[in-house]
Amino acid sequence: MLITISGPAGSGKSTAAAGLAEALGYEHVSGGDIFRALADERGMTPLELNRAAEEDDAIDRDLDRRLRETASERDDLVLESRLAGWMAGEHADFKMWLNAPLAVRAQRIAEREDKAVERAREETRARAESEASRYREYYGIDIEDLSIYDLVLNTSRLDPDGVVGALRAVVEAYTPEGDEGKTPVEGIRYEF
Repeated sequence: MLITISGPAGSGKSTAAAGLAEALGYEHVSGGDIFRALADERGMTPLELNRAAEEDDAIDRDLDRRLRETASERDDLVLESRLAGWMAGEHADFKMWLNAPLAVRAQRIAEREDKAVERAREETRARAESEASRYREYYGIDIEDLSIYDLVLNTSRLDPDGVVGALRAVVEAYTPEGDEGKTPVEGIRYEF
């Protein structure tokens, strides 16, 4: 299977994707890793590249092209990025969206990046607004439209092992037979 995990910064998608891939014996490809490779290729830090992406749409488009190529070429893969579900399109067998309230995500980011929670909250909010605007402009994607996802999970009350356990249980219970031609909402959709 090709599984995508998407969600905003601080939702736990990177940790969950790595844990789920390990539990299933799948490969894990992170959009963040691809983004860091792009930054390295351009001689920039990821932060510098993110700022440059606000002015140069070729950066986002290059990242998204690489995500689409990865999705079209591989199976037994957990592909993780903010737009993984959108970029994988019909190649994905199961699409997941992880989320948590902004306060929870800001706390996680503050701890991870050793910064003040209020600063993390403001940066996360501003980043989300910037990205949502770019997704709408480039692809006509409304990042808040969750109808493409088979599973939507609020991670705020689960520890990382709990998130991975929940994701694994749903993936192992998923049977796509009889689901042909249906959208996730019409077919099987789990929302917690």
